[in-house]
Amino acid sequence: MIIKAVKFRKDGFYSQPFAFGGEEGPQKFDPNIRYRGSLQNYLIDTGSEVILVDTGIPAGMPEEKPDETSAAFTGKDICTYMEALANLGYKPEQVKKILLTHKHADHSGELKSFPNAEIFVNEEELSAAELQGIPNIVPVKFTDGAYYNFPESQKITEGIYFIKAKGHTNGNSIIIVECDGLFYMLHGDITYVDEALYENKLSVVFDDIAAARETMDRVREFVRSHPTVYCGTHTPQGYENLEAKRVIDLDNPVPTVLAEVDFTENKATGIYVCSICGYVYDPAEHDGTAFEELPDDWKCPRCKQGKEKFNKA
Repeated sequence: MIIKAVKFRKDGFYSQPFAFGGEEGPQKFDPNIRYRGSLQNYLIDTGSEVILVDTGIPAGMPEEKPDETSAAFTGKDICTYMEALANLGYKPEQVKKILLTHKHADHSGELKSFPNAEIFVNEEELSAAELQGIPNIVPVKFTDGAYYNFPESQKITEGIYFIKAKGHTNGNSIIIVECDGLFYMLHGDITYVDEALYENKLSVVFDDIAAARETMDRVREFVRSHPTVYCGTHTPQGYENLEAKRVIDLDNPVPTVLAEVDFTENKATGIYVCSICGYVYDPAEHDGTAFEELPDDWKCPRCKQGKEKFNKA
């Protein structure tokens, strides 16, 4: 079995309030501390079939232009998700299964590019706007009982398990792959950066803080008991852990390398992008109303986050 990272954005960042403040509140953390950010999803080649874990952002989503006040920046384009898949040597028609960690567009953006794949989705996500009009969805009902300390799971194929991990969204899930004595935890947004896992802090939570805390506790318990390679979506630590087969040791964190950020070259277009779900606010589609003119209590139509979560494009 081979696991590969599908890399499509780099050189992003996540501020400490964003990465650590999901439970205690962002005001308790330092906005001038910015952890390295990126965007990548994962591919599993079992030898008999190709399985994707999430499918990136939609092609054509504008690149953000953050400034000193930005809480998060998903990064600069390397290429599109589909180009990144091709760069690994795979074609869409080879993909037989897609395992979706959750609904947000930076995880579900190219689902429609795989009409022949079964798309496994936690049944609690089925009503999400991002998933409408996609006929090849297989609802996951978690009928296989407990997987170690996680109470609900679904076995996808030998050595690959879909784990209920509610919190970040109500349908949030984890994929665990057993390979050569290691447990590869391919997660969406349990944490945005590994520092949050080490420090036992919740990153941004959308739907259920109490459930997110329970999930975090279970994740930390699991990685203490099993040799786990922790592979996230939003930090280069995800693919660095994968490529080094680095087992998480909560008592001995990998040294932090902070993001190097240059805001001087960013030129605004008037378009804003939600750094959480990827919603694009274009004034031309809103009667010419500039983003700056929206009321302070305006919320993202898709993920209901505030204006401060948007970056210029």
